Amino acid sequence: MKKRTLTGMLALGAAASLALAGCSGGADSGDAADGGENGTITLGFLPSWTDGLSTAYLLEDQLGKMGYTVEMEELTDAGVIYAGLAGGDFDMYPSAWSEVTHADYMAEFGDDIEDLGAYYDGAVLTLAVPEYVDIDSIEDLAGQADRFGGEIIGIEPGAGLTKQTQEVAMPEYGLDGDYELVTSSTATMLATLQDKIDNEEDVVVTLWRPFWANDAFPVKDLEDPKGAMGEPESLHFLGKSGFAEEYPEVSDYIAQITLDDAAYGALESLVTGEEYEGDPAAAVDAWLEEHADAYPGLIA
Repeated sequence: MKKRTLTGMLALGAAASLALAGCSGGADSGDAADGGENGTITLGFLPSWTDGLSTAYLLEDQLGKMGYTVEMEELTDAGVIYAGLAGGDFDMYPSAWSEVTHADYMAEFGDDIEDLGAYYDGAVLTLAVPEYVDIDSIEDLAGQADRFGGEIIGIEPGAGLTKQTQEVAMPEYGLDGDYELVTSSTATMLATLQDKIDNEEDVVVTLWRPFWANDAFPVKDLEDPKGAMGEPESLHFLGKSGFAEEYPEVSDYIAQITLDDAAYGALESLVTGEEYEGDPAAAVDAWLEEHADAYPGLIA
C-alpha cells in the first residue's frame, strides 16, 4: 500500500474542483459546452469519501477513452447527492451505499434514480479504536465513557454512517446516555484520530470498509455482536432517471465493472497516495498498467 496523508486527501478534493472548473462550459463556450464527440457526463461525488473519489477518476479515464467529456462535481453531503441525482442536476453518483447505509435516501429519491450495477461486494460500517486500546467490542464501550471524553468521533452529519451510529448502534448498546457522537467531516475525524494516536490516547471513531484509513492507521474494528452497524452491502453506480436510455453504451459498460479487494485496494491506494498526489489521472494510468484485466471491457 502507498502511504496516504490528510493533506493528500484534501489536495485531491482541490483537484476535483479544478477538474470541474476546467471541464464545465457556459452558454458561450462553443464546442466545449457540447463535451466530447459523444457528449458530456457529470459525476457527483464527495471527495473525502475515497471510494467515490477513486471510481470517479476511473470513470473519467474510461469514459474519456469512449469519447465522452467527464465533469467532476464536488459535493459535501450524501443527501445533496441523492436529491441532485434525482433532480437531474448531474448524471451519475459513482459509489453509492444504497442497499443499507443510504437506504433512507433511496426510499425518498429512488423512484427518480437508476441503479446501474454494483462494483464491489462486502462493504461494512464500523466503530474502531487504535490497536493499543484494550477494548475489542462495541458492547465494552459501556461504562467507559470517561476514557474517551464521552465522545465518539464521527464524520459528516448527513452521512448514513452517522445515522446508523446515532440512531441504531448507540441506543442498541446503551451508549447514547454517556457518549456524544461528534460530527464534522471525514478529514476532521481523521485528523483527530491521528492526533490521538500520536499521543497514544483513547479514541473511538466511525469508519467503514473499504477505506484506506484502515491500512494507514493502526486501528482495529470493534466487534458488533448485535449487528447494530448494519449488514454488509454492495457499492453501486447510480444514474439519473433515463440515464441508460440516454447513454446506452455507457450503461452497458458500467454494468461490467466488478472490483475485487485487490483491484479496489490498489486503485484507492494509488489515487489517494503520496506518489501521485494532485495527479489522479496518473494514478489511474498506473493502476491500469497493473490491473488491465480487472474486469471485462476495461480500456487500458
